Amino acid sequence: MPAIDRVLVVGATGRTGRHVVAAAAARGLTPVALARDASLGRKTLPPGTEIVVGDLTVPDTLTDAVRDIDAVIFVHGSDDDVRPESFERIDYGGVAGVLGALGSRRPRIVLQTTIFVTRRGHYFNDGGHALDWKRRSERLVRLSGAPYTIVRPGWLDAGQAGSHLRIEQGDTGEDGISREALATLLVEALLDDAALGKTFEVFSGPGRATKDFTALFQGAQPDASKALDAVKDTPNLPLHAEPARVRDDLAHQRTH
Repeated sequence: MPAIDRVLVVGATGRTGRHVVAAAAARGLTPVALARDASLGRKTLPPGTEIVVGDLTVPDTLTDAVRDIDAVIFVHGSDDDVRPESFERIDYGGVAGVLGALGSRRPRIVLQTTIFVTRRGHYFNDGGHALDWKRRSERLVRLSGAPYTIVRPGWLDAGQAGSHLRIEQGDTGEDGISREALATLLVEALLDDAALGKTFEVFSGPGRATKDFTALFQGAQPDASKALDAVKDTPNLPLHAEPARVRDDLAHQRTH
């Protein structure tokens, strides 16, 4: 894999994104923070952090943001749960927009979604279908041709405290994870080829802090090549029933 230096952090000013920026810098990378408002970025991120201005809901603003980057870490999420369409516009649309802005380039990608993403009957899916839209964003990344890792964290800053990490697959677990531990894992997934082509849930708890990330990632099975869904996922979101926009986006990724 090509060397990675400049990492675009999508969702950098959020509560998890700030930890990702710090974790990337700690590993010697150059985090490039995407922000709608540069002044907000300067207030919330460490001094000297490089900030690029762009709006995930306005694809034309993303072209300059993705210029000269080597990788992308997505930790964004809807900023308005009251508006049902926000999950489509931001959680899904942000991934579609960045992939479109990249053109033919396919840098390494780490996408954070969530546990429960395949549990369509969960109350998180009420209203705006938040889980379905996050799952659709995963599908875009899998079909994009980019080297990727998709991480489904447990409840953020909930459950037992600690930096001992465990991963699961099949979207059947439920536990918590600290944002700091999650941020470290996201950055390590970007740098470790043992994480490539894999989708997994991750949780943290008490015990010896995880240091050997290669061994952790090796415990996960890879997704099938160009598969819509992750290994062990329940096949309960049929493509033929998907919105026309989603089918078109996926077809574009297949032929890219």
